[in-house]
Amino acid sequence: VQLQASGGGLVQPGGSLRLSCAASGSIFSINVMGWYRQAPGKQRELVAGISGGSTNYADSVKGRFTISRDNAGNTVYLQMNSLKPEDTAVYSCNAAGSTGWRGFNSWGQGTQVTVSS
Repeated sequence: VQLQASGGGLVQPGGSLRLSCAASGSIFSINVMGWYRQAPGKQRELVAGISGGSTNYADSVKGRFTISRDNAGNTVYLQMNSLKPEDTAVYSCNAAGSTGWRGFNSWGQGTQVTVSS
């Protein structure tokens, strides 16, 4: 299973970006999808996750970021509003599920988000 992420870029503080991550391959079901980020010199952290109808967010992004999935369930989005310089990081998507005969846990390539004036 492959994940393809897109949507990063340079944005001014207070601006918005929308990240997308599409899963492809032998997918029977996807149980959970999420976005992680890693800033220079810091550990990777979970930004937001979505499983079924439930979502969870890091405290630092609550009220500013929204995670969602498309109807088919194979694409996950991260709408990021009111961006701050401290949101600058490489953002990566993750998906875990089943191909029908085995489980998978796949990562997309990172996409750089830079928040700067």
